[in-house]
Amino acid sequence: MDRRKPSSCSRFTLLLRNLFIAALAYTFVVEVLHIYQTGTISPFSKPPPKKSTGKDSKGGSLSGGVNWRLRPTTLVESINDDFLGKRPDVDTYANYTKLIETCRGSLDGLEKMRNVYDCLDYLTYHEDDYFFIPENRPSAADPGYKSIEDAAPPSTHHIGDCPGPVQLYHTYWTGPATWRVELFVKAYLYTQNIPCSRLYIWLESDGFPNAVPDMMKDPLFAKFLPLVERGDLVLKAWKFPRRIPLPKGAIAEDPAYTKSLVGKGTIRRTSDETRSSKTEVYIADGVVRMEDGSEWLVLTERQMTFLPVAVSDAVRFVVLHLYGGVYMDMDVMLLRDMRPLLLTPDHNFAERWAVHSHPGDYNTAVMSLNANTSLSSYLVRGGIRMGLNFHPRIIGRMAWKDGRNEEFVMFETGLFDPIWGEFNWGREGRCTVPCFKDYGVAFQGTKGAIKDEWESYDGEPLSERVYQRELELRSRVSDSPSSSPDEPERTTVGAQAMGKGDVDVTYGGKPYTLKEDRYPPNNRTLENFFRGAWSYHIHNQWTKHPQPNSWFDVVQKAHDSYLRGTRKNVYGESWTGPDIPAYDRWPEFD
Repeated sequence: MDRRKPSSCSRFTLLLRNLFIAALAYTFVVEVLHIYQTGTISPFSKPPPKKSTGKDSKGGSLSGGVNWRLRPTTLVESINDDFLGKRPDVDTYANYTKLIETCRGSLDGLEKMRNVYDCLDYLTYHEDDYFFIPENRPSAADPGYKSIEDAAPPSTHHIGDCPGPVQLYHTYWTGPATWRVELFVKAYLYTQNIPCSRLYIWLESDGFPNAVPDMMKDPLFAKFLPLVERGDLVLKAWKFPRRIPLPKGAIAEDPAYTKSLVGKGTIRRTSDETRSSKTEVYIADGVVRMEDGSEWLVLTERQMTFLPVAVSDAVRFVVLHLYGGVYMDMDVMLLRDMRPLLLTPDHNFAERWAVHSHPGDYNTAVMSLNANTSLSSYLVRGGIRMGLNFHPRIIGRMAWKDGRNEEFVMFETGLFDPIWGEFNWGREGRCTVPCFKDYGVAFQGTKGAIKDEWESYDGEPLSERVYQRELELRSRVSDSPSSSPDEPERTTVGAQAMGKGDVDVTYGGKPYTLKEDRYPPNNRTLENFFRGAWSYHIHNQWTKHPQPNSWFDVVQKAHDSYLRGTRKNVYGESWTGPDIPAYDRWPEFD
């Protein structure tokens, strides 16, 4: 046998090969984690901006290289805030079949799944086709509901009266409040039917027992304390329950299981679990029946030691089983009133996972379930039996395999996450408006950062509108230098709120110069931000902040202007609630 040692050259070649394989593996892992956490493709593209001193060479305060206090807020002549028209009637239902057939194709086919542009066009311009008011109005189901005429509107200290059933909204958070919490709450206030909605914010309390009182003292969340007092927001402590109530008969009694436990199937609860010592009997795996006939899903001590890492995956299923309503991740931004989707009697739905064609590939960033039903019981029990694994694609495959996915409606991504197919390279037909290829671009405000964002816009050419607006702004200042009309960027313009010739002396009299602005005003308005979709999913990106005049900055301006009473919301309504402070500015853009 030849036992000669490998040569130095062979060892060096082997080392290079191993290093190359390790580098590839590292790059792959970094890329996957980066896409998951930020929604952008390349983790090595651009470093985060360095924090500046906020001063120019002459000592003036700058943002993007100019005096930000003088920057015009927009180049759009007249912003159309109420572009969705009047809010749907309080009794409006959404026709799920129409939404599925139009945005997917046939009920079982996928002919239109990848064509999100047409889906959004239908959602925008054909509400009369997929919205309807049922013959038996929900507002008439309970004599305790006030009539629409008698229902009190919201005021500073009163949330108002709902002439119908109130819908519950749920989200989950852990740790201090951040910009994401603020964006989520303000988008909710901006779009939803406030008297008919309640937002439950579930705070991780298994590992942080003081989560609720800590949030009440959080300096950022302090903006919303008047809404906690008014009843709009309810802070709830999330603790994984050891027992979950089930509707009687939701889990079929298993004779074989019961028979196998003869002589050992009756247990007695310990004193630390209950004040009584009522006998309960296992009737199926993990399911007990009490002496009073009530049935419960029971977690064992062993199961409780393996609580899921992705707690939020479990929270949504358990919370919706107990309370009903809709769950949304905190990185989902609402764009429309969800009520018509939630008022429908069997409002059990989630969305598709990108453009994957499998009927069990659900995504539950937005999910709705009726409370305490056979379906909700089945889903919760399934996640527990699979080792507390509530990942949506695992739960979805289980439901599909057991033939229960027909009870759990799958909506296409156009309704809640309109660029997911684009981001996963699965789009067919035209791009959306705006056209995004990357989740990170919604944060970008530098000129030209979003390539072809208006490629599918069919209205008046927005570039011409901007050109004319720049010329108009230039004419407002007496000290603007003479320049060719073909070079509007070289002009010096004053702020829209200032009169001709005025100068902001707060910053040494430095004027605002459009050409020098890294984040110049532009033609973006909320009216053209995925119009028709019910929400936009940010997909994590927790550490990012919106640059001035980015799409998210446009959203912030709309929210704050509405909440201080200077602009209306998308339904033409004015805010009548308590004062809500504006978003903070970000120091990295000073």
